[in-house]
Amino acid sequence: MTDAALELPRIVIRRRSRFMRKAFPYLMVGPAVVYLLGITLWPGAFALYRSFYTGKFKWDYVGLENYRVLLGDEHFWTAVWNTLLLGSITLTIEFSIALLLAALVYRSPWVKGWRILFMLPMLFMPSAVGFLWKLIFNDGRVMADLLFRLGLVDGGVDWMAHTFNARFVLVLVDVWQWTPFLFIILVAGLQGQDKEIEEAARLDGASFARMFWNISLPLLRPIIAIALVLRGIDLLNNMSAVNIITQGSPAGDTETLSYFIYRTAFRSFDHGYASAASVLLLIATVILAQLLVRKFFRSGTES
Repeated sequence: MTDAALELPRIVIRRRSRFMRKAFPYLMVGPAVVYLLGITLWPGAFALYRSFYTGKFKWDYVGLENYRVLLGDEHFWTAVWNTLLLGSITLTIEFSIALLLAALVYRSPWVKGWRILFMLPMLFMPSAVGFLWKLIFNDGRVMADLLFRLGLVDGGVDWMAHTFNARFVLVLVDVWQWTPFLFIILVAGLQGQDKEIEEAARLDGASFARMFWNISLPLLRPIIAIALVLRGIDLLNNMSAVNIITQGSPAGDTETLSYFIYRTAFRSFDHGYASAASVLLLIATVILAQLLVRKFFRSGTES
């Protein structure tokens, strides 16, 4: 065989143009971005558009009339008050319990290996949790029977007939399911901090409480901001427990803003009015998120 026959085929490598090298990452993430915009931006834009119209089947343009009527609606403001009240109480209890537990156990190696146990309540579907606690407090009367056997009550307890009892049930359900969410975030933040700072403080004679309050907690502020924003947004949109357990009873004292929107849209079929309420809820969510981030998050350039 000649030397020419033994020559390997020449491989020509074509380099992409400078434009394609810059555009390639955007082309790769483009389908995902389009999909996310389709399921988030489009419904929001449609809700904003629908809020300027009224009517169930035949739409009539009314401009800002839905917003004007909504701002004067007593039921709307009751739902806003219930949302803020239940949300603030629930978030305060969840954060306090999660921070206390995280401070007590974040050094333990047992937490790293068995962290999944703390996540079990939040792995259940919210609707399933709602039906479970409805069975305990209302349908099955399990809690009322337990309190009666312990001698704490004289007879049956109608948890949905009294405002305090109904709100207590909603707060308890949410705290049981979503405190692990904050706990896991706070534990991860504490375990990710530099251990050398704690060692230096311990050598200086600082107690555990002083180290946690003056060192660990300030370093945890960005993590706290993220956790509170996520849970706050979720609480503003909390509807499943209200829909399943109380349905706004008694007398609308447990009706949250999300349930008000659901009831208006899918029971009264006033989609324009419900769209106006959802737009206001979106605006309130963005404002509260910005306030929490500005309060707790400090960038490295700030003193």
